[in-house]
Amino acid sequence: MPILVVDDDEDLAHLLALRLQLVGGYEVCLAHSASAAFERLGIQGTEAAANIDLILMDVELPGINGIEACRRLKSHPLGQDIPVIMITGHDDQGSLEAAFEAGAVDYVTKPFDNASLMARVRSALRLKKEIGVRKQREQELLDLTYRLEAANEQLRQLTSLDDLTGIANRRQFEVTIHQEFQRAMRNKTVLSLIMIDIDNFKVYNDIYGHQTGDSCLRRVAAALDSVLKRPNDLLARYGGEEFAVILPETGSKGASNIAESLRQAVEILKIPHSYASQNNLRVTVSLGVATLIPQRGDEPTKLISIADQALYQSKHAGRNQVSVAVI
Repeated sequence: MPILVVDDDEDLAHLLALRLQLVGGYEVCLAHSASAAFERLGIQGTEAAANIDLILMDVELPGINGIEACRRLKSHPLGQDIPVIMITGHDDQGSLEAAFEAGAVDYVTKPFDNASLMARVRSALRLKKEIGVRKQREQELLDLTYRLEAANEQLRQLTSLDDLTGIANRRQFEVTIHQEFQRAMRNKTVLSLIMIDIDNFKVYNDIYGHQTGDSCLRRVAAALDSVLKRPNDLLARYGGEEFAVILPETGSKGASNIAESLRQAVEILKIPHSYASQNNLRVTVSLGVATLIPQRGDEPTKLISIADQALYQSKHAGRNQVSVAVI
């Protein structure tokens, strides 16, 4: 445990170092001014920081006195955890109070009594060790907190994402539509919802098998997701082959344009569907758009129901198209 002795009296400093080495077996280094001590500790940046566990510092130093030096040490990250024992030739109350206010943990008076000196040194070194253990535990607790937060965030993502497609799941849709509905009601702003259904998907699954069907769902979800640009817009898997898009603060015309972009994004994939009802024999989607400004007493189910009716109109009219509900 290295000890730094700071005293401008070189003979006394060497004598103190010798006692610490012979009686306590400690490693000791010397400095004869506060500036030299700062250099040893790396506080002034001219030398690499020395590994010091305890400082014994004389109150009477040239230039910067010991009390001011202690105050500066305790205000610096490299010195704030190193215990300081003040060396004084007198023990008047004013000097001791100033030393303790500056951050010193103890003091020794000249001439030194070996037993008292070693007892105070051992006590200060125990304090340094306890500080080190506390710091380590605090860091371990901080690391654990970070890991727990990361794990909780991962868990939140897992519980809010659809396992197959990686987009928001039905649960997250229900949470978000409720939040956005309430926000729109408070702010008297418009809210739009697009319901989407893959055309003839049951037939597709029957023909190509469930693994190919799963692949189709993933590709369709990725295509739909690529259209949405705003962070508050939400694409969710609503059911087996059904998707939903929540569009806060989006009017009917804007939602209709987005719906058409969604339809085209899936059509461009050109996923073969031998028994599709369309002439192009590709996987397509039908979409229903609903828009309203929620009023007091309204529920999100009202918006969902209207969008579902619009989706039914698209299906009934031949699929692969967008229908906009008139409210």
